[in-house]
Amino acid sequence: MKQDYSRREFMKTASLAGVSLATSVYASSRPKELVTGETGTFPGKYKPTWDSLKQYRVPDWYLDAKFGIFLHWGIYAVPAYDNEWYPRNIYIRDSRVFDYHLKHFGPQSIFGYKDFIPKFTAEKWNPDHWAELFRKAGAKYVVPVGEHHDGFPMYDCSRTEWNAVKMGPRRDVVGELGRAVRKQGLHLGVSSHRAFNWSYYAYDKDFDTSNPKYSGLYGKPHAPTPLISNKPGELRQTAPKEHLDDWYARTTEIVDKYQPDLMWFDFCFEGPEWEPYRKRFAAYYYNKAEE
Repeated sequence: MKQDYSRREFMKTASLAGVSLATSVYASSRPKELVTGETGTFPGKYKPTWDSLKQYRVPDWYLDAKFGIFLHWGIYAVPAYDNEWYPRNIYIRDSRVFDYHLKHFGPQSIFGYKDFIPKFTAEKWNPDHWAELFRKAGAKYVVPVGEHHDGFPMYDCSRTEWNAVKMGPRRDVVGELGRAVRKQGLHLGVSSHRAFNWSYYAYDKDFDTSNPKYSGLYGKPHAPTPLISNKPGELRQTAPKEHLDDWYARTTEIVDKYQPDLMWFDFCFEGPEWEPYRKRFAAYYYNKAEE
């Protein structure tokens, strides 16, 4: 009991430990003004500074939820080979996934990752069945990946036409699963892996990724971005302001549309260029919780 109490007390004051942010359920109205920097206008209790953000206390539901379901599901489920990094690895020439794709689907200049999208129909998907199964398994929260590194949002994203609502299954996977999860009395989280998208794909001239026609999925073709490793197991990218601004817009849209009780972020946004964006998002998210 003493050990659990200590953990709870630590978590209450460590609201930004790791890369997950948790809140209570809140309303969905969006503030009219968005922060433009630490000195910009930012309505609400929390400001984009660490001194302000450290006031936040993690809600009890998160402290008590010992088990949750985190899931990847996306276009990469169509080839169903290797893992969810299939879309990156088919464009790496010395990868076994590159050879597998070439053998089974043809040259990456003709049949690329984009060509799996029409095959991802989700025709047998039943979110209510999933949610019931998760509850019976003992889960207290469910965290689907809203957008993997591949750049294909599984939610109704206004930033690109290349999303699950407008292509593929033509369903709002995050929205439908979120409603089903909450009907079962569970908490909904959303995970964003968008940060690494800038460095995810290779843009060789004989890959379909280099065709600007598909930039809505693959991103604008650009020279390889240096990857920086500060210590074993830690990898980050350097990304331009354009990408950081897009990340912020997409992530706040998730907050507005789905009101997640938990936001989880993958790697590659721990670099110094991301510092103001981390604080901006945390302040935005916590203020929405206050509303």
